[in-house]
Amino acid sequence: SWADAYTRFGAKPNRTPCSAQALRKRVLKDGMMPSINPIVDLYNAVSLKYAIPVGGENYDAYAGRPLLTVADGRERFETVMNGEVVIENPLPGEVIWRDDAGVTCRRWNWRQGTRTRLDATDRRMWFVLESLETMPVGALAEASDMLVEGLNTLMPDCLVFAQRIAV
Repeated sequence: SWADAYTRFGAKPNRTPCSAQALRKRVLKDGMMPSINPIVDLYNAVSLKYAIPVGGENYDAYAGRPLLTVADGRERFETVMNGEVVIENPLPGEVIWRDDAGVTCRRWNWRQGTRTRLDATDRRMWFVLESLETMPVGALAEASDMLVEGLNTLMPDCLVFAQRIAV
């Protein structure tokens, strides 16, 4: 379903797959999931188990509210290339996550920017579990429950607020 969705907005899913497919490909190639930090490792595990894109964001790094939209091509996307910070622009018509300061994730959920990337020391975080119509609602709820249980295990005193949004 994700490959079809990516094709519909002009992306090449073999070159720029959704985050869940890219993670699965890396695990199959390397034989293990890359470890980044406990929080990212948790949501990557949820992504692998349920075959859905899961993202984590530093809430305090956001300027305004997150928005899933279509790029006009002038938006700024901060990333790293060869160890150096660079600014890219999404292609016109590309599906992006953005805030008031620019793009936070390119090609829907393919590549997260550096500005809002989640670090294990961040105090406030938000997560997005993205599903398409082919995923049963019950499976999405199970994935959400797995993430919340993991967060409560890693940070026993954390407060979790969940909200389901259908688009």
